[in-house]
Amino acid sequence: MNRSKIEWCDHTWNPITGCRHHCEYCYARKMSKRFAGNIMLNKMAKKDYSLVPSADGGGNLYLLDTPMINETGNPLIYPFGFEPTFHRYRVDSLSKLKMGNILFVGAMCDMFGSWVPDEWIKEIFNTCMNYPIHNYLFLTKNPKRYIELAHSKVGLPVQKNMWYGSTITNPHTQFYWAEGINTFLSIEPLFEPFGEMGNSIQQSPPNWVIIGAETDRRKDKIIPKKEWIEDIVEWCENSKIPVFMKDSLIPIVGEDNMRREFPETLQHLQVSPKMEKKLFDTCAECKDYLRKSDMITMLARSKRGEQPKQFCFLCKDCFKQFCKKKNWRFLI
Repeated sequence: MNRSKIEWCDHTWNPITGCRHHCEYCYARKMSKRFAGNIMLNKMAKKDYSLVPSADGGGNLYLLDTPMINETGNPLIYPFGFEPTFHRYRVDSLSKLKMGNILFVGAMCDMFGSWVPDEWIKEIFNTCMNYPIHNYLFLTKNPKRYIELAHSKVGLPVQKNMWYGSTITNPHTQFYWAEGINTFLSIEPLFEPFGEMGNSIQQSPPNWVIIGAETDRRKDKIIPKKEWIEDIVEWCENSKIPVFMKDSLIPIVGEDNMRREFPETLQHLQVSPKMEKKLFDTCAECKDYLRKSDMITMLARSKRGEQPKQFCFLCKDCFKQFCKKKNWRFLI
């Protein structure tokens, strides 16, 4: 679980890493090479991992029940480079987060790639359902898997805190939505003008659109034109779809023209039950359930010199009424 530098989420959560799409602009593939260690030696440590058949018959995948440790005693983040790997020990890391967050699930993989076993996806879905305080954002270049899962034994959870996205780079890319789910498009990197938007986008408009430019330094890097971005934003405005522009667009459109909008359900975060008990309580008079920081803490002590003890909370209105009854002056 990592605090994210991606502008539209709080944390990235990567129980699965690796991908077989081979996109030439992929940042994740290059990052995995930096933190892989000696992949050949890692593969020789066969007692530390298991091999699992891929869902599409395209070769074995890697399974780690515990972190793989290098010769200096440190865990290897991507011991097999960008080969698809299920880090099962990461699945329950959500328990560390006490406040609700926007989580990008699978920032270092395509969790819905055709090679990913249903069992892996189901295990991750189940964990998400066990921690409903968070908002979960999934993203894939294989959105037809959403349809397949919706009609399989695994199922596709239809929850207000679960968002299913599709990555596209041009208006001609086909994508598919399962019925009733929250949807979003990540148009990143933007490679060509969208004009009036593609037919598939117009026929099944998403609930949210994210736009970004390529950040790689490759030789054939494409820098989108300002009018390409403006056309997408205008379409989103006319369709009443919130649009989020990533910081990579600032050099193109300017800070003053940036749009950083979130759907309504992603604007309200929850807290864990344990944290809620620490942050909230009930007014002793009107019984409103409020943040403790917005109420007056009532203290009392039974003996002179002893530390006062908290015995209740009063909202500010009830505290004013309490003071008036006692003819006490109050300053709040």
